Amino acid sequence: MIERQIEKRLREEIKKLGGRSYKFVSPGNDGVPDRIVVKNGKVWFVELKTVSGQVSPIQAVQLARLREVGADARVLHGWDEARAFVEEVSRA
Repeated sequence: MIERQIEKRLREEIKKLGGRSYKFVSPGNDGVPDRIVVKNGKVWFVELKTVSGQVSPIQAVQLARLREVGADARVLHGWDEARAFVEEVSRA
């Protein structure tokens, strides 16, 4: 499954749970995670990759910056990890 398909499916599944999955675009801040997921007051920053996809150096910097300020910022590889994340969100 390609990254775009994983992202679409994640968005649909989060919506079914009553959450929101916003595309994260931040002009002047290359490498921000793909999605901001929100449900019941909890916020996650999610970078989606294929099973073999790699985080670029700028993405690693942006994820580290978010984690430094206490944000839940993670990388999900493939649909299996994304599905496990959806299950986690369903319990939030």
